[in-house]
Amino acid sequence: MAERSFAREVEDLKLGEGEIFRGEGILAITKALLQSGVSYVGGYQGSPISHLMDVLADAKDVMQDLGVHFETSASEAAAAAMLSASVMYPVRGAVTWKSTAGTNVAADALSNLSSGGVNGGALIILGEDFGEGSSIMQERSHAFAMKSQMWLLDPRPNLPSIVKAVEDGFELSEASSTPVMLEVRIRACHVHGQFVAKDNKRPAYTLKQALENPVRDVNRIVLPPANFMHEKDKLERRWPAAVNFIRERKLNEFFGPEEGEIGIIMLGGMYNGVMRALQQLGLADVYGNSSIPLYIMNVAYPMIDDEVVDFCLGKKAVIMVEEGAPEYIEQSLHTLMSRRDIQTRVHGKDILPLGGEYTAPVMMKGLKAFIEMYDRLLLGNQPPVPDPTPILNDPKVKALAEVVPARPAGFCTGCPERPIFAAMKLVEKELGEHHVSADIGCHLFSILPPFNIGGTTMGYGLGPASASAFNVEADKRSIAVMGDGGFWHNGLATSVGNAVFNKQDGVILVVDNFYSAATGGQDILSSRAINPNRKTNNSIVNAVKGIGATWVRQIDRTYDVAKMRDTLKEALTSKEKGPKIIVASSECMLNKQRRVKPQFAKAVKDGKRMVKERFGVDEDVCTGDHACIRLSGCPSLSVKHTDDPLKDDPVAAIDNSCVGCGNCGEVSEAAVLCPSFYRADVIHNPTGWDRFVSRIRSKTISWLQARRAAGRIVFAD
Repeated sequence: MAERSFAREVEDLKLGEGEIFRGEGILAITKALLQSGVSYVGGYQGSPISHLMDVLADAKDVMQDLGVHFETSASEAAAAAMLSASVMYPVRGAVTWKSTAGTNVAADALSNLSSGGVNGGALIILGEDFGEGSSIMQERSHAFAMKSQMWLLDPRPNLPSIVKAVEDGFELSEASSTPVMLEVRIRACHVHGQFVAKDNKRPAYTLKQALENPVRDVNRIVLPPANFMHEKDKLERRWPAAVNFIRERKLNEFFGPEEGEIGIIMLGGMYNGVMRALQQLGLADVYGNSSIPLYIMNVAYPMIDDEVVDFCLGKKAVIMVEEGAPEYIEQSLHTLMSRRDIQTRVHGKDILPLGGEYTAPVMMKGLKAFIEMYDRLLLGNQPPVPDPTPILNDPKVKALAEVVPARPAGFCTGCPERPIFAAMKLVEKELGEHHVSADIGCHLFSILPPFNIGGTTMGYGLGPASASAFNVEADKRSIAVMGDGGFWHNGLATSVGNAVFNKQDGVILVVDNFYSAATGGQDILSSRAINPNRKTNNSIVNAVKGIGATWVRQIDRTYDVAKMRDTLKEALTSKEKGPKIIVASSECMLNKQRRVKPQFAKAVKDGKRMVKERFGVDEDVCTGDHACIRLSGCPSLSVKHTDDPLKDDPVAAIDNSCVGCGNCGEVSEAAVLCPSFYRADVIHNPTGWDRFVSRIRSKTISWLQARRAAGRIVFAD
C-alpha cells in the first residue's frame, strides 16, 4: 500500500499529440518516458522520487498496453544491473532511485555499465536532495558522473524542460554509447505546470525480440584487455560524440543580453531560484527576461568548454551557481580559464555558501555581493538586502530557543516500533547499556529522545553488519536493529548471512511493519497484503532459518511490551552460540490508518454499527509519575494541570490524535503497574441494546458518584 494512489493521474499518461498535459514533475517524467519509446523501467523508492515508483506502479496497465516492462527492484544495485539489457540490444531502459544513497549501492553495476558502454539508450533518474530537510548524507551525484564517465543532466525545473531532458537523455546516450544520469531536485519533482504532449511510442525494438535474437559482443564485457580499450573508447570516441551532440542540439541555454560586464553560470536546476533572486534585485522580470547574461548548464557533465569560453570572453567576472560541495564545476572553470589564458575572474563558493540548499534568499544575498563587486550601477539605489531569516535572528526567538528544546523527528502516533524501544529501555534498566547498531528506516528515530538508543548507522540493511567487529568474548552482547525494508534490500545476505557464517553472538532485531514504511508504504517481500502483481507474504523467519539461523523468535504483536522485554532479555542472556534473531511484527500504523479510516467512515455513513477504541487517563488516579511518557514519547501523550491540591506534578493526558494502539498503557504496566489508564469504546450507530447498556452504566456511575460525594469530609469555613 503506497503512500497515495495515482490512479486518476495516470489517465493523463494516455494524452496524445498536441494535447495539454497538466500535473507535477513526477508525472511529467513518466509521460516523457512513454513518449520516448522506453522498453523497460525499474528502480527503488526513496524521497524525493518515491512517488515516481508509485506512479509507475499505478501506470502498469498503460505500460503493458505499450509493451513496456516495469518492476520494483529489490535494491538500487538490482535496478542498475537491469540496464544491462541496453548493453547488447538497441532497447531503451530507465531506472530511478534516491541520489547518492542509492547510487552508492548501485556503484558497482554502474561502473561496469559505463565501462563497456551501451547500445540502446540507458537513463538513470536521480532524486537529488540537499539542505536541512534532506534525510541523507550531503553528497553530490556529480562525483559519480565524473568517476564513471557518465553524462549528467540537470534540467531547468519546469515541465517542458524536464520532459525535453528525458527525451534528450535517451538520444545522448545512444549517440555516445554511454549511460546518462538525470538529476531532479525535490522542487523539480513536485513543481506543477503544463506541456504539449506527444503520442506514446511502442518500443522500436522489444525485449521479446532481444530474447529471441541473442547478441554477444565480447568487447563490451569488462575483461582484460577490453577494459583498457573501454577507457580509450570513452576518451577518444564517446566523450567527443557527447560534446558534439550537446553543442549541436543546444542542450545548454543562453538567456539575457549577449554582452555585459558580468555573467552568471548556473546548473539548470538552479534556474528558478536564480531568477527569483534577480527579480527581487530588480534585474529580471516575471517572464524570465534578465538584465545580466545567463548561461544555463542543463548538462552538468561534461562541461562544453567552447560554450563556456564564448560566454566568459569580454566579461570582467562570472559567478558559478552550483549546489552542494565540493565545487566541481567551479574548479573546472578555473582550470579552463587558465589553460585558455582568459582573464575573466571566476567566483562561486567564495561568495555563495560552501554547502547546503541554495534557496532564493541565499542566492539573492550572494548575487548582490557579486554584482556590487563588479557592476554596482546595475543595482541602482536599492535598499539593503533583507535578512533571509529575520524571525530566527530575533532576540526573543533566540531567547526562547535556549529554554524550549528542539523538536526532532520522531515516530508517528501509534507506531508499532515505539513499544520495541520502550522494551529495550526496560531491559537496559535491568542489564545495563549495550552497544546498539542502528539502520536506515523509521527505527532510526530511536537514536533521539526519549529513547536515546543507537550508536551508529552505516547503510540500508547494514545494521547487524556494522556490529560484526564486536563478536568477541565479553559480559555483554551487541544489539543490531534493521527494518524489513533493509532486510530484503541488503540485510539478509550482508547482515544475517554474515552473522550466521561468522558465528556472531550478538542480537539482531528485525522490525517488520509489513511495508517499506519509511519510503512511503510500498509493498515488499514480507508484506501481509495480497498484491496481484507481486508475490508477498514471504516469511522473514523462514528466510533467516533458511540460511542457517537457529535461535529465532517471532513476536507478532509488538505492542505486547512485556513479551518484547522478556524476549530481548532472553536473547541477551541465552547460553546458545550464534546470532540471536528476533522478528518483531506489527503493521505500520500510518499505513493502517490510511487503509482503515476511509473504510470506517464509509461504514458509519452506511449506518453500520462501528466501535472505535480510545484510551484515556483518569486524572484522579494518575500520580504524575509520567513513566508512560518517558518510555513512549507518543505525540498523543501530554500533560495537564489538575485542580487536586495534593498533587504538585501535572498528570498525564491523551489528546484526540490517539489511534487506540494501547502502547501507553502497555508500557506503564510493563514498567510498574499503572491503573490510571482506561479504554473507552466509542460506538457509532449504536443499537437499542447499546443504548440500554449505556443508560444502566450512566445511572450506576451517577449513583456511585453521589454516594462518594456524600461521604466526603467537608471542613467548615
